[in-house]
Amino acid sequence: MQPVRLFASIFLTFLLATCEPQATRTPIPSSLSTAPITTSQPEIIRTVTEVPVTPQGISCGEWQSLPVIPTVSETARELYQRGQADGNHPNSFSKVGDGEISTQWFFTAFELGARYYDLGPYQNLYSVIEYFAGSFGRSGVAAKRGFKTDRILDPTLSDSTVCESGESPLTCELRLQRPAFAVLSLGTNQVWQPEEFETGMRQILDILITKSIVPILSTKGDNLEGDHRINRTIACLAQEYDVPLWNFWSAIQPLPNHGLQPDLEHLTYGITDFDDTHAMQSAWTIRNLTALQALDAVWRGVTTQP
Repeated sequence: MQPVRLFASIFLTFLLATCEPQATRTPIPSSLSTAPITTSQPEIIRTVTEVPVTPQGISCGEWQSLPVIPTVSETARELYQRGQADGNHPNSFSKVGDGEISTQWFFTAFELGARYYDLGPYQNLYSVIEYFAGSFGRSGVAAKRGFKTDRILDPTLSDSTVCESGESPLTCELRLQRPAFAVLSLGTNQVWQPEEFETGMRQILDILITKSIVPILSTKGDNLEGDHRINRTIACLAQEYDVPLWNFWSAIQPLPNHGLQPDLEHLTYGITDFDDTHAMQSAWTIRNLTALQALDAVWRGVTTQP
């Protein structure tokens, strides 16, 4: 067994043994042996680092056609520069959102060392892993299973051991981390409250921009609402605020069952091995890859003159 698969298996076994069960959650499979295998790979995934160019003539209403890897605008560059002047940490990012971003399956392998992941043909991503070391495995206070926009903004739900009186989980996290970037992943828990979701997202974005932090918005993988309204809202907010959008939904469409478990909510599990054909047919593997590519593209985009 290859080292990355051995250590990933040990790590997965440990996490499954220690994670608190949820009655409403479908357990993550401990093996990939039953997942369908195909030989095709998502064509939308980049193999080299480059600063994306803003697509011309694509509106937020056509969000499904937007690229997976975020575009970087002059607005984002100016926001980053203001943040540096304000003292934001250039090699730090915060996770903001629900279980899809707070789980140990997301990004943690990059913090544990090369034995826990394999970049395969994406060796160019080593630099972004090294640059943001310390943020990948950090359990921030603004990302938690079951979180919605209102909970992230609710001071009564802050961690009293680290947060000050009156601080929401979001404002507490931003004070503790002082990040240059924030990766946002929300929406699944609010598919039946789209207006509430949009209002809350606007408040979150306003706070981030006031603190000169570059938001990286993410579309969600599911369509529990049936009409993609939440993802359309996310894309439109990214366009309105002129901030980067990581179109994760598009990245997993070529996968078996579009990367979803039978409940059509949870993502299919795969180890963080980008050189493994089987793993690359799993949504969690693609999620970690494209999230890393998105972070790399935004980081390079805001620090490189167009």
